[in-house]
Amino acid sequence: MTPERRRAAGPRIPRTATRRETVPTVPPASTPDRRTEVDVTALLERGRTLATPVLRAAVDRLAPPMDTVAAYHFGWIDADGRPAHGDGGKAVRPALAVLSAEVAGAAPETGVPGAVAVELVHNFSLLHDDLMDGDEQRRHRDTVWKVHGPAQAILVGDALFALAGEVLLELGTVEAGRATRRLTTATRALIDGQAQDISYEHRDRVSVEECLEMEGNKTGALLACASSIGAVLGGADDATADALERYGYHLGLAFQAVDDLLGIWGDPEATGKQTWSDLRQRKKSLPVVAALAAGGPASERLAEMLAADAKSSDFESFSEEEFAARAALIEEAGGRAWTSEEARRQHAVAVGALDSVDMPEQVRAAFTALADFVVVRKR
Repeated sequence: MTPERRRAAGPRIPRTATRRETVPTVPPASTPDRRTEVDVTALLERGRTLATPVLRAAVDRLAPPMDTVAAYHFGWIDADGRPAHGDGGKAVRPALAVLSAEVAGAAPETGVPGAVAVELVHNFSLLHDDLMDGDEQRRHRDTVWKVHGPAQAILVGDALFALAGEVLLELGTVEAGRATRRLTTATRALIDGQAQDISYEHRDRVSVEECLEMEGNKTGALLACASSIGAVLGGADDATADALERYGYHLGLAFQAVDDLLGIWGDPEATGKQTWSDLRQRKKSLPVVAALAAGGPASERLAEMLAADAKSSDFESFSEEEFAARAALIEEAGGRAWTSEEARRQHAVAVGALDSVDMPEQVRAAFTALADFVVVRKR
């Protein structure tokens, strides 16, 4: 494990962790004197508005029927090909990419190719992950593999990955080459993280450090890239880009910690996924891993139950009550409270990484507000 990830891992869960903490609301740890009023909704909408036309133009390059399948995935059309206004996600990555361009003194538009490239890679991973995980719902709609079949999910995912490189490299600048290198490095880490995630589902035990390393790869790497890619396109030096990547990496860990909480205790109406989603998939997410590491009666009962689940032939037919019982044990062992605290800690590290970067105070405030948004959400 690298020193950076060692710092991210944090302490092992204490045996006396606080129980029944409210989730997913995780109040940020930033000090009040650093606050400047920022309209986060407007910040997210700016990233979406700037990136969407370029993203649509990139998708239009795909050969039929991949262009239509991709349009369905992004929520632009419904399953019958009619125009739709589906939920396109939170747009955190585009917002970060265009914001980071301003760190380098460039216009937000400078970061748009980076925003689009990152979104293409992110959605490549979603298409493949949904298929690998067997998820039938995303953003309150049937997933691509469910509607168009596994082959199209694979092909369209591959095509989006290829488009990401095209969008950057066709700029033909030195900065575009630097940005592409950072994006490909982040993509490889993302794929490593998915491979780790899948392998952990078949193991009885995964350490907290292993889980954080996996989540740093799977989520942190691409958010790190999104947080720096606009600055790179704007001509920022490597020291500035590296600091912004540290912000994004730790923000990704905070983001994933909240996601892990929502994966067990989230409201399906808000998340668009089944109740107890991660438990149904036997994911070794942070609350589960932390609860198993805690020791004590609840932790031991949980370990026995999950070991029996792994050998069960009728796991998929478990009732809501059976999943609820597993979630209750995770909470009793402290996994829910520890994960909430880890989200706060990673948020604080992310915001602290901005201290070494010279940028306009309004831009700094926007980065901080986006970090706050990531850890205080319900979906």
